[in-house]
Amino acid sequence: MEIWDLYDRDGNRTGETWERRFMSYKSIPEGRYHLVVDILVKHKDGSYLIMKRDECKDVYPGYWEASAGGSALSGEEPFEAAQRELFEETGLKGYDYELINVSFSDRSHSMFYSYVCETDQDKDSIILQEGETTAYKWVDAAGLLEYVDSDDSIKTHNERNKKYLDKLR
Repeated sequence: MEIWDLYDRDGNRTGETWERRFMSYKSIPEGRYHLVVDILVKHKDGSYLIMKRDECKDVYPGYWEASAGGSALSGEEPFEAAQRELFEETGLKGYDYELINVSFSDRSHSMFYSYVCETDQDKDSIILQEGETTAYKWVDAAGLLEYVDSDDSIKTHNERNKKYLDKLR
């Protein structure tokens, strides 16, 4: 069982919690949000990690995404959740985390903390998390931008990473 803290629009914990179930984010009360982290992973050689989401995911099943991430557990701070999610979904440990965006989605009742981090671990050491991801690939900066500009990318991720992607261009 996964329990999330709920937050108000100012990013403050409300003292309320929410139990995660399939599509349960749609039932979070109006004006309440759960904390979600995205981590764009850059290897020390300049390439970026792109991962394929499992077909069983309730949001964007089967899509490729330029991030690891997920919902923070009750009591976690954003940076803690980012480190945990990166390790759970990839087996990687990152360093030089940079917070690149904080945003809200009323549609998904989510408060997003978006990071970019670097890793120097072996690129073939990725460990896919069952139920989360099914494949991965490393692409150079041009390949990342090509993915971002494609119709197959997750546009909401692109919006959250826009400032970083604009600098990369």
